[in-house]
Amino acid sequence: MKIAVFASGRGTNFEKIADGIASGKIAGEIALLFTDKEKAPAVEKARKRGIKVVYLSPSKFENRESYDKEIVKILKDTGVELVCLAGYMRIVTPVLIDAFKCRILNIHPSLLPAFPGLNVQKKAIEYGVKVSGVTVHIVDTGVDTGPVVVQAVVPVSADDTSETLSEKILQWEHRIYPQAVKWFTDGRVKLAGRKVLIEEAFYDKLPVVPALEDF
Repeated sequence: MKIAVFASGRGTNFEKIADGIASGKIAGEIALLFTDKEKAPAVEKARKRGIKVVYLSPSKFENRESYDKEIVKILKDTGVELVCLAGYMRIVTPVLIDAFKCRILNIHPSLLPAFPGLNVQKKAIEYGVKVSGVTVHIVDTGVDTGPVVVQAVVPVSADDTSETLSEKILQWEHRIYPQAVKWFTDGRVKLAGRKVLIEEAFYDKLPVVPALEDF
């Protein structure tokens, strides 16, 4: 399965997906890294791995829809079947979502539907939650509202800051995202309305539901 990873920043989740492919755990290939930031650290990481990088400047397009229309053309021409948003800091439009219906994944550093959007760890700490976590979900036309594929839970300590909580969560991001990608490439993901079922997965034990198998 050909995969496109979208990143605007460090690209650490991109790296973990690429590692999963290199190890043979994920039956796919990253056909390209797409970025809206020409100097994003993810770009150099992709080039070091010999992965094609596609950069498009949003400023050269009239609106978000025309930008996403060009992205769709690139992805279709490349034969991409699965899109993974990994720290991609633009809201995708229905133009892209409809072209890859139920084939766009995103990772969000909270237990959705709690704390969608930005500044997530700060919101969680200020609210006083005792647990937080990370969610991989299928992208729909809302902001972090799509069907949940997998979630991991982390405790929130009394002395946590946004930075320390982010680091706790990041460790789980690096495990559940490649696992979710593997489930998709293995054809085990079934969607019924808002409910996502991973065939033959285990759903009865924390901190990750459904349970990790490979990462």
